[in-house]
Amino acid sequence: MKNLSMKDYFFVGIQAVLFVFYIWSPKPIPFQLNDNVKAIFLGMAIWGLLKVIIAILQQNKHLSPFPTPKSGSVLIQTGVYKSVRHPIYSGIIISAIGYGCYSSDFARLVVALLLWVLFYFKSNYEELLLMNRFPEYSDYMSKTNKFFYFFKRG
Repeated sequence: MKNLSMKDYFFVGIQAVLFVFYIWSPKPIPFQLNDNVKAIFLGMAIWGLLKVIIAILQQNKHLSPFPTPKSGSVLIQTGVYKSVRHPIYSGIIISAIGYGCYSSDFARLVVALLLWVLFYFKSNYEELLLMNRFPEYSDYMSKTNKFFYFFKRG
């Protein structure tokens, strides 16, 4: 991709490191949960994963791990993007928290929260680029939530 900045590589690099730590947690820090509660968290993890898959399919050829939009990309405001501007990020967060609780691994929960923080800053940068690229993005922002349906717009 052309026109990628150091910020693009920084955000994706940190994201990759966090994914590696999440998958191969160096030393799990276990905690106990009731099996019924664990089942709820497993459902949460699956729901988040489905959200990611649907959003990826909706992005199709416009998908990029980098915050900078690909050339020729379009602003999608339908489907999972109708109410949430960053459903891939929110799906990853939901899945990471859900599976972290299901697997009873506190270290995974810490990484999931770090991913949430990273996605907050990555999405802020991405939204600046999207506002420059798509004049209608500001209006879209005013009508949708950033990550989750239940948090106020912002």
